[in-house]
Amino acid sequence: MQTQHPIIIGHRGAAGEAPENTLASFALALEQGAQGIELDVHLTKDGEIVVCHDPSVDRTTNGSGLIVNQSWGDLKALDAGFWFSEAYTGERIPLLREVFELVPRGLLINVEVKHAYEGRMEKALLAFLRESGRLEDVVISSFDHKVIQRLKQQEPEAKVGLLYAANLINHAAYAKQLGVDVHSLHPYHHGIEHEDVAAANAAGLATYPYTVNEIADYKKLIACGVTGIITDYPARLQALLQAQ
Repeated sequence: MQTQHPIIIGHRGAAGEAPENTLASFALALEQGAQGIELDVHLTKDGEIVVCHDPSVDRTTNGSGLIVNQSWGDLKALDAGFWFSEAYTGERIPLLREVFELVPRGLLINVEVKHAYEGRMEKALLAFLRESGRLEDVVISSFDHKVIQRLKQQEPEAKVGLLYAANLINHAAYAKQLGVDVHSLHPYHHGIEHEDVAAANAAGLATYPYTVNEIADYKKLIACGVTGIITDYPARLQALLQAQ
């Protein structure tokens, strides 16, 4: 029987308490009770899929420049933890493959595609997911809904989700406009109300609002009946759910 509680999805791991999109952050999220993680992907110059939010490494490492202009050999030498705290010095940008090795089978992995790279990301990501044998664990989301449409057309078994910040008139109806089977809605959490979640549920759509960090917002979304909550603080949400 499915729990009425939403699942806890660690945003870039446990990004409120560890350097985002690092193996340490994902491990912490899992330790704190997350049943899923959310991460972002980009392509390197040599075609590797790496986990990083920004298209460049300037903000979250001691390096600089666009990821797509650098090889994996260059990127793996960078420190992606020191900026957060000295305790995380030496953490590096992970490959998507390394995150999959860390996260147990059966837990949700929400892969956000930040850039299509002229279709190369779709090709590389689908090849990786097919090889991994874990398509059922993965939801691919993006703010680029054309990418989502193409991914689903290329791999009907893939679960795809729509990221958006707009307060849509009819969230579930918008998903139907893509002309492919959408698995989930990933709205900005202030842009979805109880009736929107109810309509999504009725349409067979999962709802995973982002990025929710305040107790009052957790409570509102739990009451709305969302499928999962994407948060920087998995332990905070876990404590609330356990207290209810």
